[in-house]
Amino acid sequence: MLIGGITKSSLIDYPKKISAVIFLIGCNFNCPYCHNPELVISNINEPIDINTIYSFLNSRKGLLDAVVITGGEPTLHKSLPEFIKNIKDMGYLIKLDTNGSNPEMVQKLVENKLVDYVAMDIKAPFDEYRNIVSKDVCIENVEKTFKFLVQNKTDYEFRTTVVSNLLNYHSFDKINKMFKKEGKIKRYFLQKFKKSKHLNEAYLNAKTFTDEEFEKVSLLFKDTVEEFMVR
Repeated sequence: MLIGGITKSSLIDYPKKISAVIFLIGCNFNCPYCHNPELVISNINEPIDINTIYSFLNSRKGLLDAVVITGGEPTLHKSLPEFIKNIKDMGYLIKLDTNGSNPEMVQKLVENKLVDYVAMDIKAPFDEYRNIVSKDVCIENVEKTFKFLVQNKTDYEFRTTVVSNLLNYHSFDKINKMFKKEGKIKRYFLQKFKKSKHLNEAYLNAKTFTDEEFEKVSLLFKDTVEEFMVR
């Protein structure tokens, strides 16, 4: 388990809960706008010792409600179930952030009641994925995770980071049609691209949609998503 960082208290990463956020090193995607490039390219000289994490979480019992496991891509770590179980045993709720590329791991975590909430990135319509992830990943696996979450009882959200040179109105029309095939989607959030540090430095000058473009796209999802938000 390679741990690259921790946010000791957050009010925004787990819905309506106070959480700590743990960042795991490594990712199998190469999204150019990624704002955690050091986790993707494993450019962290001294990972945090796992016992330091356990000690911190033990000391915050009663002060924190939940722990968010993010990355990178957490599901690449084979020891993830054991890591989460140890944290769950302390009494914490667990939220998993994932790109959906490892459906077997997500299913294992859900079926063993090791996660309480899953946030999955929908990078694009499935037929446009490789334009963004920049690697020859198995898109069928991403689709499997998407369908599993919709059909399962675990709480979830889907989210898409909106970069205007990578996605357009027709991209979201295809995502909406993808949603319709599965019935009502619980939550879908569009995230405005914000300038930060990025995997591809060219994206320091990238843009997100205008307010008018977000409004137009939002109308697509009024009948397919129970809770929709641009954030």
